Amino acid sequence: MNDPQQQLHDALDALDAAFTPRAELPTSVDGCTYCYGAADLEALAGPVGRIPDELVRHVAHEGPDHWADFPGLYRKLAPRITRLLVADQLINDMTASRFLAAGWRDWSGAECTALESVWHAWWRSILHSYPSAGSVTDVLETLGALNGSLAPWLSTWAQTRTEAADLHLNDALDWWLYGSELADLRFGFYDEVHATPELLPWLLSLEDDRIGATQLREVERIAYGY
Repeated sequence: MNDPQQQLHDALDALDAAFTPRAELPTSVDGCTYCYGAADLEALAGPVGRIPDELVRHVAHEGPDHWADFPGLYRKLAPRITRLLVADQLINDMTASRFLAAGWRDWSGAECTALESVWHAWWRSILHSYPSAGSVTDVLETLGALNGSLAPWLSTWAQTRTEAADLHLNDALDWWLYGSELADLRFGFYDEVHATPELLPWLLSLEDDRIGATQLREVERIAYGY
């Protein structure tokens, strides 16, 4: 039960269970007939498990204005979309913004709890494996945008003293410091989260051996305006 990959697997199964009543209900789906044919709309109206992966991918990225009831459709497909997301088969920041547009934090208590369990299990699985399915920066951006804050994810990262977590940190810093992006870093497809005010103090608070000297000097330069 302590294996992060198994915890993620279990959290995804629990997510399926939380959404089962909604997933099996037949619904009417009214959408853009220029982008989606009658067969697509019929499939989306049927049981979630029978919808082709490629169609779920399209819907996961599609704008809300393509659907008469975007929140209802996204809610129905949430477990399938989430499985594709954690498998690195979707555009992370766009999918996070679509979840926000669907109002996921206003869904039922059981559904929200199940999704939050997946978010935390996904993050732990990333920090315990290197290389991982998806880059650590993409996953952090997704989780930060989904929740409106980096605090819980950065706290977990600080407390995770694995070789994988430190390798991810090195990669993330290389990415964030390239072109001084860290000075004004924003997360989410629509820049929903201003990451810099949370990231800089966190980076400076880490134990000395977690950031290389060259990277730390650059972080301090950005933080203190050297």
